[in-house]
Amino acid sequence: MNTHFHYERRAGATLLDAGHTRFRLWAPSSAGVVLEAEGYPPLPMARTGGEGWFEGVLACGAGTRYRYRVTPDLAVPDPVSCYQPDDVHGPSAVVDPASYDWRHGAWRGRPWHETVIYEVHVGVMGGYAGVARDLPRIRALGVTAIELMPLSEIPGGRNWGYDGVLPYAPESAHGSPDALKALIDQAHGLGLMVFLDVVYNHFGPDGNYLPVYAAPFFRNDLHTPWGAAIDFRITAVQDYFLDNALYWLMEFRFDGLRLDAVQAITEQSWLEQLPARIRARTERGRHVHLILENENNDAGLLRAGYRAQWNDDAHNALHVLLTHEHEGYYGNFVSNPAGALARVLGEGFAFQGDISPVTHKPRGSPSIDLPPERFIIFLQNHDQIGNRALGERLVALAPPQALRAAYGLLLLCPQIPLLFMGEDWGSRQPFLFFTSHAPELGRIVREGRRKEFAGFSHFASEEAQHTIPDPNAPETFAASCPPAAERDMPEHRAWNVLIHELLTIRHDEIVPRLSGARAIGADAVGAGAVCARWRMGDGAVLTIALNLADSPVVLPHAPQGRCLHAQFPPRADLSSTTLPPHAVLACLTEAQND
Repeated sequence: MNTHFHYERRAGATLLDAGHTRFRLWAPSSAGVVLEAEGYPPLPMARTGGEGWFEGVLACGAGTRYRYRVTPDLAVPDPVSCYQPDDVHGPSAVVDPASYDWRHGAWRGRPWHETVIYEVHVGVMGGYAGVARDLPRIRALGVTAIELMPLSEIPGGRNWGYDGVLPYAPESAHGSPDALKALIDQAHGLGLMVFLDVVYNHFGPDGNYLPVYAAPFFRNDLHTPWGAAIDFRITAVQDYFLDNALYWLMEFRFDGLRLDAVQAITEQSWLEQLPARIRARTERGRHVHLILENENNDAGLLRAGYRAQWNDDAHNALHVLLTHEHEGYYGNFVSNPAGALARVLGEGFAFQGDISPVTHKPRGSPSIDLPPERFIIFLQNHDQIGNRALGERLVALAPPQALRAAYGLLLLCPQIPLLFMGEDWGSRQPFLFFTSHAPELGRIVREGRRKEFAGFSHFASEEAQHTIPDPNAPETFAASCPPAAERDMPEHRAWNVLIHELLTIRHDEIVPRLSGARAIGADAVGAGAVCARWRMGDGAVLTIALNLADSPVVLPHAPQGRCLHAQFPPRADLSSTTLPPHAVLACLTEAQND
């Protein structure tokens, strides 16, 4: 039986019936608002429902294109637009949420401990339809959730999505709203969860008209790296983002949201209350997962109801061990990367109030009480690849055997693993920072990016800076699209086999024991080696020993229990207390019954 879903938003265009639409806009800085719908006479909107609110009903249906005239010389798209067929400066379009028939409307998601995340950029995969075509292959790999980088309408069709200005409108360059729903519906039919990356900390630099007609949306006393801070003290602002979260979860049936850079959201109380407010409005029995990116390592938010946080500390320690890079934020980890990794595996965060050597400020809070599944571990993601000047992946930076060993830790430890698209076949295609701004803004972005990397030794000269690809050039986007033919090459098939084998072990041996798992010890056993142990939910003990150094290390104890996975040089002795270079060993000791 087909199903329709609709979330009743406080603002925007709401289809009342096939021939009537209600329009609501919060414009406290406007003296008056006129609805201008194509093919209809202008409709002055009435003040209603509280300070700054305007409302009007027009005898029009789905597909109607409209703007709001907020000053005599400016008509703007709807800030709650559900579809922008002509980009961020064009008119908004009325959408009928009942136009899509859900085939898998009874889907209730999957429990968190089963999660293996595969992060994708929809544009480089060919839009919503392109991602949908790749879902069977992704599922066969052993992935249980795909995470889509932000979909808010952005200027042009080439952008990471973090410069979005219309957070309710799925990017039109990727396809229609119904095409996105079809992607999610197909994923659910395959047993895959779908998460969405949302940006609630800023708006992009092109197409954000809110300051003109809703100045109280922003604070003039606090600033973020992207401009004036959003004022989450204002009820209308809080409701704007709460409605956005519920819109994606209820109408598009996303299984979870990843909140980008929440350290830039000034009102922590709003963040703390958000999980309970969302769960009060979603269906009982449905799995809804809220994920954080948070530079502050605020463990309190994880206790407030968020499911997990991207564990940048884990990535940074592993990256330093694999590449020996030391500039930028990697400077926080160069003095003792193995010790930092051991703390990550044993306690969650590496920085728990410690002073950062880079910023000279304290960072983080204690996290030892949190279970390992509250942390998402990764070797690569869009940031860690694309924020490199040349977008190199780890296969181009790290010794292959060491990298293969690191995957053993990534995919078998009790933290939740994340893979970035192409990582599963060891793609060598770079993932670059790309945009499609107007020429002047594109020039500013290009020069700003080159200046940003001038502080790195490799790009100190002006000549070297000019080797950094122009984000606004179409070929920069084209160079970031992973070629499907690459997957069929023998070298890349070998990476795919490894990832599939490790995920099979994870689903067979780790996932059934993951609920209730706790770390019981993690130590650096050499300059580039760690040994970590967890008591799993069924009482079994999981031990993972990893050596990313070029020389062997001595383990404190001989490996015990059943070997789940080992990457050792040929003819190495798995029972020895010596762990060879670029090796990993994962063992499981079953619980003893009295």
